[in-house]
Amino acid sequence: MTDPRLFREDSDAPSAQQRVEIKVRESGPYRVQGPIRLIDADGNAYDLAERGEVIALCRCGGSTTKPFCDGTHSKVGFEAAERAVEAESG
Repeated sequence: MTDPRLFREDSDAPSAQQRVEIKVRESGPYRVQGPIRLIDADGNAYDLAERGEVIALCRCGGSTTKPFCDGTHSKVGFEAAERAVEAESG
């Protein structure tokens, strides 16, 4: 079931081909595919909207190419909770 706070079906919603997909990799990075604009903590913008390429975002905190993954998670034994927790209603 889709949480209505996270997704809204309206006239401004992107088409199926334009939607962004974020997949949690088991004890690895977030795999992001689709048209996005990513802005890092220093304000550097990575406009990936036109390319719609697949990127991997670091979750372990050890990457030397933050915010992007460089594979360090596999070297440091990073383990993470992989399952999303359902939002509380209220």
